[in-house]
This record gives sequence, C-alpha cells and structure tokens, in this order.
Amino acid sequence: MTDSPEKYDVAVVGAGPGGSSAAIRLAMSGLKVLLVEQKAFPREKLCGEFISPECIPHFEELGVLAAINDAGGAAYVETVFFSRNGRGAAVESSWFGTAGSTAIGLSRAEMDLRLMNRAKAAGVTVREGAAVTGLIFDDEKVAGIKLKSKDGAESAVTATLTVDATGRARSLARRAEKSSEAKRPARFVAFKTHLSGATVDPGACELYAYRGGYGGCNAVEKGLHNLCFIASAADTKRLGSDPERVWREVVLTNRRAARTMRDAVPVEPWLAVPIERFGRGTLVPSAGLITVGDAAAFIDPFTGSGILLALEGAKIASDALASSFSKGFDFDTFSSEYKHKYAAAFDKRLRVCSILRYAAFIPFLAETTISLLSVSTALRQRIALATRFNGGAAS
Repeated sequence: MTDSPEKYDVAVVGAGPGGSSAAIRLAMSGLKVLLVEQKAFPREKLCGEFISPECIPHFEELGVLAAINDAGGAAYVETVFFSRNGRGAAVESSWFGTAGSTAIGLSRAEMDLRLMNRAKAAGVTVREGAAVTGLIFDDEKVAGIKLKSKDGAESAVTATLTVDATGRARSLARRAEKSSEAKRPARFVAFKTHLSGATVDPGACELYAYRGGYGGCNAVEKGLHNLCFIASAADTKRLGSDPERVWREVVLTNRRAARTMRDAVPVEPWLAVPIERFGRGTLVPSAGLITVGDAAAFIDPFTGSGILLALEGAKIASDALASSFSKGFDFDTFSSEYKHKYAAAFDKRLRVCSILRYAAFIPFLAETTISLLSVSTALRQRIALATRFNGGAAS
C-alpha cells in the first residue's frame, strides 16, 4: 500500500452507464475524477440492451452520441408485449420522444466501451481491471477506497465523495452498511445471451409473458438478437439451473416467443444473476458515499428504461454535486438535495412499475392486462408514460 494516497474530488466505482456518465459530467464541470472498473472492456453485461429515445439528449450532453450512432445498433419503432397465447399490444417509441423517434438496440459491450472512452477524453482518470478491496474511513465517513490491480499491486485513493455505481451488487454500499441481517434468498433469476436466427419483425422489440416471469428479444448490432429474461428461482432450480432449459421450457411456453425463436441458436455464453430486489435501494449508505444506477434503484426491465434511469440519476447526482463543490462542498447539504430530487424524479414511476410487475408475474392478470391494452391506444400510452414521467399523462 502506498504511503501517500492519490487524491480526487470524486471516485466513481463501476463503469456502466450510471458510473461513466456521472464521471463524464463531473469532469466536464472541472472536478478531478477517478473511474474504477473491475473488468477489462469491452465486456458483456446482463441487460435488455434497449436504449429508449429519452437517452439521446443525455448522449448529446455527454458528447458521445456520434460514437453511439457509429456502433451499428438496431432501430425500434415499437415494443410489442405478447401474452402467453400470442396476443400483442404495441407501445410506440415515438411516445417517449419527438415524432419519428426510435429506440436503439445496442450491446452493453459496445455502449459501455464508448462511454468509458468518452470519460477518458473528458479528463477522467480511468483504471480498468482494478478491484476495490475496502473502504477508507475518516471518523465514520467514507474518505476513499483501497484498490488492487490485476497484477496484484495495491494502492489507496482518497476522495471527497465516493460513488457506488457497481449495479445490483451494491458492492460499496454493502461494505459501508455492515448489515448483520441475513441476505434474503432471491425469488428470481435473470438470464441473457445473444442469438442468431431469431425472427423478430423489423423495427420491433418483443416482450413475452409466461408463468413466473417475462422476457424479451430484440435486435442489436452485427445481425444478432439479445435474449434477456427473468424466471422464478423455483423454476430455475427445478430445471437444474440450466439457462437453455429454462429458456426452452419456460420462456418458449409463450406462443409468440416460440415462433420468434424457433430456429434461434445462442452464440455467446449465458450470463445469469439472481434478483434480490426491485425498486429503490439506499441512496446514501454512509457519509461520503452515494449510489447511482442500479445500485440506487433497479427498475423493472419490461419498462425498457433501466439505462435511462441510470443516465437520469447520474445527471441528478452530478448536477447537485458540481453545484455543491462550487459553493464549498458540504456533504449533508448535498446528500439532502440529491435524495429530494431523486425521489421527485423516480418514486412515483417506481410505484407504477411495482403494480405492473405484480400483473406481469400472474398469468391470468398478464393475459387480461395485455388484452385490455390491445384495444386502447390511449390507455397504452398513458400507462407507458407513467413508467417514465411522474404523473404519467401524455404531453
């Protein structure tokens, strides 16, 4: 361990969309920023790989839109929700942007790499292949992180503020909270791979309801399709925790999914993660430490707004933090503003999602909901917008 730790205004751990976009914004505001990522990029990540139209203004502000557009992703004009019997209800991408807006299908390997490269160009110090081995405390306040590089070298970094952007793992928050509470067993497991041979209609992203979960299939770059789905932990265990068996024996009970993926073949290793919670996590686990992205809140994947939430949340945190630093940083004042603005932006939509999730996981309710939505465009639009904007009314 070095005797004199490096000093930063902000240390961000995790280079997903939340972490990288926060680092970019903070560096653009003149702060000295470190971005730490345990993996070497590019790397695959379990995700629906759906970039909603509202993400485009964020990419423009971050200076990464051209790089995202050059990555060769697919464009979607609609997302279609299919009940188990194959009946569909479509949600138009343009509802979430301007006329003609489309969503984008792009792998996290490509998107995250472009965000990280933009962070480097913006002046962020980036350390790939570095693991956080511990937190540094100063009078019970998080004051930095301990690191170990892939070659085994250890170092320490001090920071006025540390940001946990490690996703659902919440690696730093868990260390800071030091909870003795037993970890609750996950009720669901999420799986992801890329497929060749899927036959999703051009310009569409498809979502499928089935007993105990839901999943989606959508085009990404290189002519492949992303398959990402959630299954109950009980079904996963019953099928030997074999992703392909869960896909074929659970997901493909949906009639539309069976048709779309009849000739599909996985071309990349399966990824799997347990899902312990949906909704809000702790935004401020300790003095000196905040969370962003999935570490702050995990929004239901069927909304197609997980990447959007990460970008929006990072902007809220970064704007509040840059303002606080310009006035002489005070953690209590900053954290109070962050929590207030985050709650105002997300709490109502997260409640709406919890209701829709309940319906999605119960076959009868899922069938009934999709049947009702299929006959009313106005109702579909209102509910879709409620998963994005507090209030849920179309403008």
